[in-house]
Amino acid sequence: MGSGWKRVAAAAVLAMGLALPARAETVRMTVSYYSAATGPYFEKMAAAFHAANPSIDVKIEVVNWPSLLQKLQTDISGGTNADVSIIGTRWLLDFVKDGIAEPLDGYMTGGFKDRFIGPFLKPGQIGGKTYGLPIAASARAMFYNKAMLTKAGFPNGPKTWDDVVAAAEKIKADGGNGFGLMAKGTEVDVYFYYAMWSYGGEVLDANQKAAFDSPAGVKALTLYKSMLDRGLTEPGPTNYTREDLQNLFKQGRLGMVITAPFLINQIAKEAPNLDYGIVPVPEGSTSATYAVTDSVVMFHNSKVKPAAWKWLDFLFSKEPRVAFTKGEGFLPTTKEEAADPAFTQNARLKTFVDLLPKARFAPTVTGWEDTAKAVTDAVQSVFLGSATPEAALKAAAARANQSLGK
Repeated sequence: MGSGWKRVAAAAVLAMGLALPARAETVRMTVSYYSAATGPYFEKMAAAFHAANPSIDVKIEVVNWPSLLQKLQTDISGGTNADVSIIGTRWLLDFVKDGIAEPLDGYMTGGFKDRFIGPFLKPGQIGGKTYGLPIAASARAMFYNKAMLTKAGFPNGPKTWDDVVAAAEKIKADGGNGFGLMAKGTEVDVYFYYAMWSYGGEVLDANQKAAFDSPAGVKALTLYKSMLDRGLTEPGPTNYTREDLQNLFKQGRLGMVITAPFLINQIAKEAPNLDYGIVPVPEGSTSATYAVTDSVVMFHNSKVKPAAWKWLDFLFSKEPRVAFTKGEGFLPTTKEEAADPAFTQNARLKTFVDLLPKARFAPTVTGWEDTAKAVTDAVQSVFLGSATPEAALKAAAARANQSLGK
């Protein structure tokens, strides 16, 4: 009789266990702040995903770009990082080298890979393995205030740097700020590369050594310093981030600024009456632009990798992708996005898409962030008047080569 009671009791316990709801797994995601739409979008996607997958909760943390890398590094060193995160793709090599990023190929089907426009998947691939998925993509172009530039004699915007200088001089004479010169926060180095590339320069040479201190680099930085000294930019550019310049432009207080396509959406929402145009980055001896992808990575130390992958698979399906890219004003990274009328029928976005064949990506090399910091410091020192372009770039190249192991 005792053994019978034991069997009944065991069956009852089992039945009770089956009746209890399964404990939900939680996937944590760190998200970079792109605009006021970023947080609400990811919260909405997390809710939709959880509705379809009740056993998985998704928790979203939004972090501003200037703080993101430091935040991730701090969290990773303390073992408190999220399961997945958006990162700047140019950080990826160091993440892979340090064993932080999880290879994703084992989770990806052929059909999943085929969702992407080929070139945008490549920046996230290192050593034949895929570590990052391109969640955001953009190129850079020149936004110009049509009223200001028409009055300055350039109704169709500037084509060359000489045009930029001439237009800025006229705008200055009318009491305005001509050219937005960014020298604070993320991508200060890239703002220098725009002019350097246009004069035929390169960031690194074929041996992966610093090459930005070339005559083209000196010419580019000299151009910027000259415009600053002549009052053709906003005053004190080391106080202005990309977002600060974009705000000046939206307020109608800046004639020209080089930035990404997401400014289109911001203007539509915040300054719908602003009349503006978009043209390629000004030419020196050639034409070039900067293309960038931000990637989603899964961290190697995640304890919920299957659930995290299921979340990523959802994020990169058609409806979530179209909603994100349209909402933030980025360029499409998947084929289904690219076919959406939001991109096929948008002339302003087409300007950016047409620039992609001439686009440069940040080099995929170990030590890239330290190299970018060396260039940023050089640019800032020149703008603050503490170094000449030639001396500053030469010192930065020495620092960069040490970081690059050259």
